[in-house]
Amino acid sequence: MQTLAQHLSSQGVDAPLSQLILTLADTSKAISQAVRHGALAGVLGATESENVQGETQKKLDVITNEMLKDALKADSTVRGLASEEEDHIVEVGKRGEFLVCFDPLDGSSNIDINSLVGTIFSVLPAPQGELSEQSFLQSGRNQVAAGYVLYGPSTMLALTTGKGVQLFTLNPETQEYLLTNEAVSITPDTSEFAINMSNQRFWEAPMQTYISDLVLGKIGPRERNFNMRWIAAMVGDVHRVLCRGGLFTYPTDNKNPEKPYKLRLMYEANPMSFLVEQAGGKASTGYETIMDIQPSEIHQRVAVILGSANEVDTCLEYHEQDYSQEPEL
Repeated sequence: MQTLAQHLSSQGVDAPLSQLILTLADTSKAISQAVRHGALAGVLGATESENVQGETQKKLDVITNEMLKDALKADSTVRGLASEEEDHIVEVGKRGEFLVCFDPLDGSSNIDINSLVGTIFSVLPAPQGELSEQSFLQSGRNQVAAGYVLYGPSTMLALTTGKGVQLFTLNPETQEYLLTNEAVSITPDTSEFAINMSNQRFWEAPMQTYISDLVLGKIGPRERNFNMRWIAAMVGDVHRVLCRGGLFTYPTDNKNPEKPYKLRLMYEANPMSFLVEQAGGKASTGYETIMDIQPSEIHQRVAVILGSANEVDTCLEYHEQDYSQEPEL
């Protein structure tokens, strides 16, 4: 099996980007160790602080954020970074070629129950001139690399540099990432979906109708049964989509009118959309393609519908219908 470094070389990935990807991969090995030790290392539980989103930070949120910051500060290819756990962008160099956006530990609610968590990252070109938040506000089409690390029964890295999607598995004996799937492909059709059903009453009419039709199964208009899965960590749900197809969505809701969306564009939606598109799937908000969005601020949130191409298209057909004259569910 090829190591990650060997694969990057064989794919012709240039030296600076290869260096950055290897820095992220090496840091994920240390994060994997921290996650595996859990209570033995005293890293479980919450802190007394909140992040910029107003969410209570877990101890591992803080620890993993600092691990990534330290590693990226030491990497000469990095000009600046933006993290879900940081209020503002962080300038780490004057000459680096890249900007890195990341969610250091996606799925924090799963930490204390020993369930799936992961690290998500997106790499953008660093523009010329003085670094500011505006430097990061690039559409997902500008990404030069994206991926995630899943900390599960095995630690796995999903990566794209715009040449398809590859999966690597961390060998616990050698601590090397080895290529285990060189061409991930999402099946265009699926009978599986992932959504937080507890929010159903808050969804827009198109999503309410779409999910209701899936739940009706064979007796509904779709005329076949669907299974629902929900891990409560985007990284785990998207990994399942990459491995066996499916549809993942965190749609618009009105539970909190000031926060109609859950997922962050720069740290979650864009990198996952890049992976999904490179594997043959689609990613949308319901009304526009995610990677075509021009960001307005680094902590911007968006609705997300992604996965098997034909099923995403079907969901989008519901969003094109006029529900203005129909009673609310």
